[in-house]
Order: sequence, then C-alpha cells, then structure tokens
Amino acid sequence: MALALAQAEQASRIASPNPGVGCVLISPQGDIIGSGHTQQVGGPHAEIMALRDAAAQGHDVRGATAYVTLEPCAHHGRTGPCCDALVAAGIGRVVAALPDPNPLVGGQGFARLRAAGVEVEVGPGAAQAWAQNIGFFSRMLRKTPWVRMKAATSLDGQTALANGASQWITSEAARTDGHAWRARASAILTGIGTVLEDNPRLDVRLVDTPRQPHLVVVDSRLETPVDAALFIAGRTTYIYTTSQNNAKVSAIQAKGATVVHMPGRQAGSEQKVDLAAMLCDLAQREINELHVEAGHKLNGSLLREGLVDEILLYLAPKLLGQGLGMSNLGPYTSLEQGMALEFKSVERVGPDIRILAQPPGRDRFGALPVALET
Repeated sequence: MALALAQAEQASRIASPNPGVGCVLISPQGDIIGSGHTQQVGGPHAEIMALRDAAAQGHDVRGATAYVTLEPCAHHGRTGPCCDALVAAGIGRVVAALPDPNPLVGGQGFARLRAAGVEVEVGPGAAQAWAQNIGFFSRMLRKTPWVRMKAATSLDGQTALANGASQWITSEAARTDGHAWRARASAILTGIGTVLEDNPRLDVRLVDTPRQPHLVVVDSRLETPVDAALFIAGRTTYIYTTSQNNAKVSAIQAKGATVVHMPGRQAGSEQKVDLAAMLCDLAQREINELHVEAGHKLNGSLLREGLVDEILLYLAPKLLGQGLGMSNLGPYTSLEQGMALEFKSVERVGPDIRILAQPPGRDRFGALPVALET
C-alpha cells in the first residue's frame, strides 16, 4: 500500500477534479508486476494504468492482488468502471485504503468485485489516503471545498510593511514551495484588494505543472480591471460579485471569465459576497481544494465565518515592526476569544519555517469514512 500511496502522490497535481489515486499490482508470488496513478481528467484511472503497465511488461495479472488507495469506480463517467476492468483481467484480490464517498460509487465497486468472486479488504493506509485527497472527500461529504489559506509573514506576524511593500519577505525556496501547493489546488482564491494593489497573475510558475488551477476572485463591486494580469488565456476564472453592472459583466465575460452573482450580507450601504454560498457553488463546479492567497480583509472574513480549514504559513526569520498582518480578526477583549488551532506539521523550507495548522479535528469531518463500507 505504501507504493500505491506513492503513486497517488504523483497524481496530486494532475487529477483534479478526480481524486488522485494510486494502484500497484502484486503477483501471487509476491512480485510487483504493474503500477500506475490517475491521469488528467478524462484519462485513465490508476487501475487501468497499472493493468496497462503490467501488460507492457508481459506480466500475467490473473490471481494478482491490486493495492489501490480508493475504491475502484463502478460507474460510467468520463471513463468506464474500473471494478469491471479488474474483474475482466482476472484480479483475485483488491486491497483498498478507503471506500469512495461519491454517491455514484458508494460501495458499489466493492459489491461488484465481491459478486465476481474477488476478495476485498478495506482499511490499510486509510489515514494517508484521506489526507492525500482531503479536498475530494470534503466536496463529497461536506459539499464544500477544503479551504487552505496561505500566508507569508515575518517572525512578528507582518505580511507587508506599513507602505504595502512585501516582495519578498520569505526566501525563494519558500516561494517555490508555495507554488507547489498552488499546483495541487483545484482553484486559487483572492480578493479584489489584492487584484487592485498587486495586479497578480496567481498562476503556477515556479514548479512544473500540466495544468493551471482555476482562479476565483471575490469582487463585490465588480472592480476587476479588464486589463488585469489575472486574465490568462485558457484558464477558467470565476468572479463572484453582488454588482448588477451589466456592461462590466459583459466586458469581463468577454475576457473569458465567468461572473457569478452571489449577494450576501449587508455591510453598511453595500452588499458583500456570501462567502459560504460561494464555497457551496464552487463545490458544485467540482472544486476540491481551494487555495487562498488574499489580503487581511478577505482573510479575516473567511476566518470569522469559520470557512478556513487549514492555514499554510511561511514564517521568515526577520522582524518588520509595524506593518500589515495576515487578517483583520478582532480586536478581542479576552484570550478565550482567540481562534484555537493545532499544528499538523512544522518544517524548515530553506531559511524559513513552514507551518500547517488546523482547527482541532477539522480534517476528520467526525471520522474516517471506512464505516461507509459494509
């Protein structure tokens, strides 16, 4: 299963909106005879790639064991059912890390394998397989993407100087690592403040990637300039707004973006985008992991509404004094009002430190879904 999980990791940047799955075939004699992982959407799934690999090497897979990090699919979608392909190939046993929560699968893959006489075991590697596809499980079970907020700060918590200067607080190594996290996301989210102040591209440049994540902009008043750098040919872009400016909507959509009207809470004399409704809408658009790179206002709103699942923080060994923080939470009047988090990992990246932190228990949605398999 460790080899299958390693295969799944190779799919992390290419599989979205599908889960990144790995598969390894072991002969009855205990030899590795094939392996593979999910390809880009519309391409073969992990099981098919492993069967093809075995065939290319001239191996007989009859009676072999397939170690796979997720229940083989049982429906006709963009590709055919993988469970049927395993049965047709003569696989004798399937060991799966997790059942598939997709209602189109939901135990049917295991049922069809067993009905065909294939032995099925579920559970080995479940925790790691869950973590690898946390966004897919979030979309299927919670009907919302997994929201990861990224920030780069000084040791005293500043994301920029008081005058807005922020390039670069962290090292090149940290920036490259940040692009790797962008690459695995289904979409990158930012706010109109960042667009107007920095005119960013918000694409993946510092690591190789076969696809660019979608881009999402929260822009209540529809102020995104039509000549903004974020309009990259071929990239799916969503602009969420409360504005009814039809002329601006037409101009932005002429750039290839989709404008989504998402009115929400009243803030003074204007409406703000309903962020929770936006996340539900993004899930319906098959967004698994949403990578947030925004300013302190949008960050603060997402945190206050409890919509952030994970914080990805790069901490530089420098002090900047008075400046701009990562969010406009507070001011609180007691320590108990602070947001409790738990560290999931703390690692060195070049001269900087990378911290992954989550609200306690956030990544389990109650429990691992092994119980879905009966």
